[in-house]
Amino acid sequence: AFFANKVEHESRHCNGKGLQRQGSSSFDRVYTANQNCGHAYPTFLAVMWCAGLLCSQAPAAFAGLMYLFVRQKYFVGYLGERTQSTPGYLFGKRIILFLFLMSVAGILNYYLIFFFGSDFEIHIKTITSAISPLLLIP
Repeated sequence: AFFANKVEHESRHCNGKGLQRQGSSSFDRVYTANQNCGHAYPTFLAVMWCAGLLCSQAPAAFAGLMYLFVRQKYFVGYLGERTQSTPGYLFGKRIILFLFLMSVAGILNYYLIFFFGSDFEIHIKTITSAISPLLLIP
């Protein structure tokens, strides 16, 4: 809602009437940042839900909250110069990778239970809980 509100505000500020694609460079930056964030959310939601369901909910939720803050940083950085958005983008990629690896660990644990009867769920939850605070390191 924040991103869409910024696009609407910038559109009205630049053009005066409704939402139009042609506008100033500031409108283009806001619109592009909004589109980039909108395109990234389905991937984020898919890996976050998979990580939470297949591996551990608490680290997945923590990573999800971190991702939302990082996307906010990316959006605000994109409004300035494009180089200011790079740290938010790279940080977001790292969080997505963490969630993806959690999902893969959960799937591997399922197959280990299915084929060998070995359950490593407690070990995986301990590892992901220990690693998730490392996401705070920029």
